[in-house]
Amino acid sequence: MLNFAPAFKDAFRALCLATFCALGFALPPAEAASGAFAFSQVAPGVYVHHGEVAETSPANRGDIANIGFVVGDEAVAMIDSGGSAAVGEAALEGLRAITNKPVRYLVNTHMHPDHIFGNQAFKAAGAGLIGHRRLPAALTARGEFYKQSMRDQLGAELADAVVITPPDETVDSERMIDLGGRELTLKAWSTAHTDNDLTVYDQRTRTLFAGDLVFLDHLPVIDGSIKGWLAQMPELKAIPAERVVPGHGPVSTPWPEALEPETRYLEALASDIRMAIADGVPLAEAAETAGRSEADKWQLFDTYNARNATAAYAELEWE
Repeated sequence: MLNFAPAFKDAFRALCLATFCALGFALPPAEAASGAFAFSQVAPGVYVHHGEVAETSPANRGDIANIGFVVGDEAVAMIDSGGSAAVGEAALEGLRAITNKPVRYLVNTHMHPDHIFGNQAFKAAGAGLIGHRRLPAALTARGEFYKQSMRDQLGAELADAVVITPPDETVDSERMIDLGGRELTLKAWSTAHTDNDLTVYDQRTRTLFAGDLVFLDHLPVIDGSIKGWLAQMPELKAIPAERVVPGHGPVSTPWPEALEPETRYLEALASDIRMAIADGVPLAEAAETAGRSEADKWQLFDTYNARNATAAYAELEWE
């Protein structure tokens, strides 16, 4: 467990907050957002922690993805768990400062370490883990590679503390989960950002947790299919949400306007790659030039754009 503040101050605050929640009152956003691991209330009973828009590093301990939770009358569902065991433990502690209701579910939106490497903390707390039907196979195929990669990025101590924790249950198409008077819709998507993307929709507040199917500020990253991602935009847009929690970027953004920057980037990248293929431009050259019109609109552009262009080229050259 992380040491955030003087013990007596933390213990007193946690006791007061737990008592307040036990009496059935909702905490105001300012209270929810206070503390070392901050959760902001973006809608009644919906709390989100803002991950830093940055690459994983020892300084941020893998805390680079938006994660959050929804509180029902009886229980809580956590959506993603953060990028290290330390982040998962801190997230659980932050959740407990807001509500003492049992964490019945942890929903993983996809396989990437910044979203799931805190799973073990919630498993130990009794949560049932749920993911896309392809998530277990993805973790089997990539788990050890992810751990080695995170060891290089986070250092041995933080990375070695992670136990890769797969879902207990999976979603083939759609599934409803009930938190007591509050139903969430889990939807498994076809290959887009990855081949195991899952979204969570809170019907009561019309809040969509999109995982990395939606990026804002942070350049979108293709680890699945650019064609599949673009093809699913109309279906994504049709979700009757009022707001979205993206995998990266602001913790809450109006919907469906939030899709516009990502769609523009992916369409520009696809168009540039198709033109390069038609003109016989080799992959190495296309990877350096495709999508450049978007360079000033995204953080981490130079980190991920060439990788995206390479993936898009490999896919689109076989059209």
